[in-house]
Amino acid sequence: MTVARVTRHLGTGTLVACMVAGMAACQTAYYGAMEKFGYEKRDILVNRVEDARAAQQDAKQQFEDALEQFIAVTEFEGGELESRYRTLKAEFEDSEAQAKKVRSRIDDVERVAKDLFAEWDRELGQYSSQDMRRTSERQLKDTRQRYAVLIDKMQRAERKIDPVLNAFRDRVLFLKHNLNAQAIASLRNDRASIESDIAALVADMNRSIAEADAFIRNMSAE
Repeated sequence: MTVARVTRHLGTGTLVACMVAGMAACQTAYYGAMEKFGYEKRDILVNRVEDARAAQQDAKQQFEDALEQFIAVTEFEGGELESRYRTLKAEFEDSEAQAKKVRSRIDDVERVAKDLFAEWDRELGQYSSQDMRRTSERQLKDTRQRYAVLIDKMQRAERKIDPVLNAFRDRVLFLKHNLNAQAIASLRNDRASIESDIAALVADMNRSIAEADAFIRNMSAE
């Protein structure tokens, strides 16, 4: 059973524990339950990174789809403009939902990484063999360094999302109250800026996704 399937299997019981005991106790209960299925925090971290990578891949596609619809609106030359507006608005709302999912998945990665490294630090003091302790300490340092690169790239990409969403929101709101050729001409003037912002966002997401792939490969190989 995979980490994701075990998590779904634990769903109801873990949710009850969270409601009763609070978030910190919830995490402890969750980790304890996962350990019974043979999954340690490093396994959970890999799974969370996979989830964050998938969320970024979905968000990247969504923003590209939204850009396509924005371009279609700017090239509009007659017909039912209301329909084009509704399509663009739906793409914007889908983009907002994907952005929220990306942020949530990155938060999940950070939470598990923090707990993993804290546990790893504590366990270094439990070794009786100094050679094994030094080896583990070196592995911890290497993993922290790889993680630092990963989370920096994830957060760098995530920080580019809000400016893009804000720009889209402004255009959608503007179009809502100005369904006419003059409004389309105004949006057409903004097209290059929107395209540039989304291209920068997609490039950062691609770098983050590639780093996630590398992190997962390294963690799985150890």
